[in-house]
Amino acid sequence: MRASDYDAVRSLWMTIKGFAIRSMDDSREGVNKFIERNPGLSTVAIEDGHIVGAILCGHDGRRATLYHVCVAESYRKQGIGKSMVVRCMEELQKEGINKVALIAFTHNDVGNAFWKEIGWTEREDLNYYDFTLNTENIVRFND
Repeated sequence: MRASDYDAVRSLWMTIKGFAIRSMDDSREGVNKFIERNPGLSTVAIEDGHIVGAILCGHDGRRATLYHVCVAESYRKQGIGKSMVVRCMEELQKEGINKVALIAFTHNDVGNAFWKEIGWTEREDLNYYDFTLNTENIVRFND
């Protein structure tokens, strides 16, 4: 994924029902900052000349996180999501990262089924906590 992919990726995000967009983190500036900090890790899938899938991927030197994993509805069940995940994991391995995490909303039945199908383990041994440092970073869910 390159900074120049932003408009197409954001357009894709906006088609995904239930997708959460943060006003600052998911802005052009926020995504570009993330990509610059994690060069070569995020990815897009291109079919028929259009971006049909995307993953924001980054790490802190110890553990990686996948964000905003999505595939356009009409392109699902074709292995695109799995291929993107594998590519991200291969790039993370090259950087010596040994563990990858992600967050899937509990109401995201399609996403949760996908992660289980490709061998990811749902954690039940921990609680996920969040603290908002900037209340201007508003979350909006797509209808």
